[in-house]
Amino acid sequence: MSTSNKKIFCSVVIPVMNEEENVPLLHQAISEVMQAWGRPYEIVIVDDGSTDRTFPLLREIAQRDSNLRVVKFRRNFGQSAAMGAGFELARGEVIVTMDGDLQNDPKDIPMVVEELQKGYDVVSGWRKNRKDKLIIRKVPSKIANRLIRKTTQVTLHDTGCSLKAYSRDVVNKISLYGELHRFIPALARVEGARIGEVVVNHHERKFGQSKYNLTRTFRVIMDLTTLNLLLKYLTKPLHFFGALTLLFNTLGLGTLLYSALRIAQNRLSTEELNVLMSLGFLLIAAGINFLLFGLIANMVVKTGKKRDERLHEVVAY
Repeated sequence: MSTSNKKIFCSVVIPVMNEEENVPLLHQAISEVMQAWGRPYEIVIVDDGSTDRTFPLLREIAQRDSNLRVVKFRRNFGQSAAMGAGFELARGEVIVTMDGDLQNDPKDIPMVVEELQKGYDVVSGWRKNRKDKLIIRKVPSKIANRLIRKTTQVTLHDTGCSLKAYSRDVVNKISLYGELHRFIPALARVEGARIGEVVVNHHERKFGQSKYNLTRTFRVIMDLTTLNLLLKYLTKPLHFFGALTLLFNTLGLGTLLYSALRIAQNRLSTEELNVLMSLGFLLIAAGINFLLFGLIANMVVKTGKKRDERLHEVVAY
């Protein structure tokens, strides 16, 4: 049976960028583990715009190993985009993600998958004995973990660990952008996923340079804000747009009442009156628009829910 037609049990998805020293060792380590495990597998590596020899090396390895599939981005789009591309290409019933810097241990893959098969939809690794030396990584990571746990209500010890296992159903429902790959368990929870955690090994980086910097921390905070809005209002968008409607209409009516009061006191020039009246009506119009957006969004959500219910009924029978 050809590789393209055989049924894949596990897809290992790995985003990489400028990891020329690591990718041959990574491929070898994963291949040894997966072959010893004895389950049909594939390795999907997404080159996120590397400028070194990462892609040529991967292309050479792929010519020798039909289990390796390689995606090349023309430029760097970020880890979430790379992981999303890997998800789209992956054919496995179970999908495992990990970093390409050899800090995650491929030997943990069977353990994480076996934990997933205990009834979870997502299983996240916990780097309990993390080997990162730099305080610029450890301290922000601990702060970020606390913020993410508080915001998402997903009680994982280590939200930033890339070594995770997912069921195919969960992966099919998730869209990634920005730095949202860190929040996949939270996005999965919105879909009703059951989430587990297991302690995994972690190693020091031996080759290459870390891609972590303070700019990335800022992006993570911005995406966490977006995620917070999604978790609160994804199923009830009218609450969000209704609050904006109330705010803008209140400001608009307040502006108009202020204008009327100033007119009654003969303290308002024609130019000032025109500006205040225009501002007042503009704010009210914006409020009405937000209300319409909310009603449309609410209809879309309810239509989607009814469609899901019909699909579930079909599956049940």
